Amino acid sequence: MKKLFLTSLLAVFAASGAQAANVIDGNPLYMPKAGHFYSVTDLSGHTHVEPTDTVTLGEEFGYGITDNFAITVGTSLSESGVDDSFEDYAWNDLSLKATFRAFQDGNIVADIYGGVEAGPNLFAPIGGLYYHSKALDDSWWFDEDLTGYTWLAGLRAGYTTSQFTIAGHIEYGYVNSEMFNWGDQGMRALALGIDGQFVIDSNWNLVAGAEYTGIISDDYAYGDVVYGKVENAGVWNGYFGVNYNIDATKFVGAYINGSLNHQGGDNGDEWEFDDGFGFGMKFGIDF
Repeated sequence: MKKLFLTSLLAVFAASGAQAANVIDGNPLYMPKAGHFYSVTDLSGHTHVEPTDTVTLGEEFGYGITDNFAITVGTSLSESGVDDSFEDYAWNDLSLKATFRAFQDGNIVADIYGGVEAGPNLFAPIGGLYYHSKALDDSWWFDEDLTGYTWLAGLRAGYTTSQFTIAGHIEYGYVNSEMFNWGDQGMRALALGIDGQFVIDSNWNLVAGAEYTGIISDDYAYGDVVYGKVENAGVWNGYFGVNYNIDATKFVGAYINGSLNHQGGDNGDEWEFDDGFGFGMKFGIDF
């Protein structure tokens, strides 16, 4: 279950940054201008998901309050089923994030961001906001035993030009069984990552990145249960994508990603690649 949690935590550890040109084209430092909305829709799947095949539809919707401050709402829905029957469906998560451009000097920018997400908890085999299975007749709605909450704070900084962008980030996450359950230990995680973009011409660009997320709790609890130490547990996630700019306010993209997991402690000290790889398509618009 820790492996599942760490993989899903990567989706939580994602936030908007800033870009000098404010052009939505897949740049990792994009931020909308004041008064502008943006939307990035993501349709994704995986070549090897046990025991079901799953298709996920994600949406990130944001608004620039000023040129230096933006808010973002994110969510995702999925449908899956044993033997390709697609009888199960779920509302997976819901997040609210804010990004502040704290520094800009020429091509160098730095952002501070933070937020909260409700999604699958640590030990539920299937979790989230809502789930329905025709085979199991299971459903819930923000069930405290199946839904977890992650508070996130991070710093992203990078260098951007008309030819390329490179950005690094560090993020801290606190996970527990209730949104404001800060009295006990919970679980703490730290993510370190790098993202880049290379512009081929006015229409095409390439993006790639890698991120490591690790549990840093010496001892942690979930709700009223104390689970003890987790040592050296973490996951690397990498991606590569190609984007096509329809115009200055719209782009489409295709990408692949993969993960390398280390569960740590009594769960095993070996690094293991996930079977198969993830893939998807994106559509982004600034308006």
